[in-house]
Amino acid sequence: MTETKARPRLGRSEAAQGYFLVAPPFLYALLLLAAPLAAIVLFSFWTQDYLTLDTTLTLKNYREALSDPLYGELLLRSLVISLAVTVATVLTAFPIAYFISFNVPPSSKSMWIFLITIPFWSSYLMRVFLWKVILGYNGVLNTTLTGLGIIDEPLSFILYNANAVVITLAHAYAPFAILPIYVALEKIDRSLLEASRDLGESRVMTFLRVTLPLAMPGVVAAVLIVFIPTIGDYVTPRLVGGPNGLMIANMIQTQFLKLNNAPMGAALAVLAMAMVTAVSLVFLFLNRRYLKGQK
Repeated sequence: MTETKARPRLGRSEAAQGYFLVAPPFLYALLLLAAPLAAIVLFSFWTQDYLTLDTTLTLKNYREALSDPLYGELLLRSLVISLAVTVATVLTAFPIAYFISFNVPPSSKSMWIFLITIPFWSSYLMRVFLWKVILGYNGVLNTTLTGLGIIDEPLSFILYNANAVVITLAHAYAPFAILPIYVALEKIDRSLLEASRDLGESRVMTFLRVTLPLAMPGVVAAVLIVFIPTIGDYVTPRLVGGPNGLMIANMIQTQFLKLNNAPMGAALAVLAMAMVTAVSLVFLFLNRRYLKGQK
């Protein structure tokens, strides 16, 4: 009887210790993530006339955001740019991660990973300004191409538009895509690839039917890591995007800081988050369908 009663007490104490350990990070996340998000959602149902804030709940901001063509254009442009950045980044990152995982000797892999992190040594703003120097009308790229005789006059479509935003963001987020893909590739059992080759599969089919499905967790992580933050980026579009490269985050910043209309900015932020969530869920659904099809 004593032993039977002691076990439930022991279980309760272990559970209490677990809750005690989880409580600080849970409260931390609640205060720094859930509370600000709830405040933004609540703000989106209010209205503001410069200095006068009306706390009456209304859908006015959402009706205006969904009916005004400017907001719709910015949301669509943000989605297109973020998708383009994600595709360009992942397609560029996968070969690099594959090369490091399968072709670099184990003793040198840490050095390659170290080299990939070098861009983080410099300020993000510094990297954006460097891309302005590279892509400028009289920048490094145009000067080089003109000097080599490849073009007769400088290219004007590579700066102060959506193309410049995609190039700059793809470079900035490349390490975030390379690392999770590399980790997923490193976990692949090489004997599975050898078995596929022994059964008569070509290198291409082995990659498509074995390597790629097993690396999909890393690809999914890379897609989400790149797509989610890029749609909310406002520094890069402001510096290299020009009028045709501005995104929804720039309008949110304008509503909060210049037009003094926080409720409208909050409504646009909520719509942007809803769009990101919807696209992410669609991608995860398609990924599950793809993996089921490979089984």
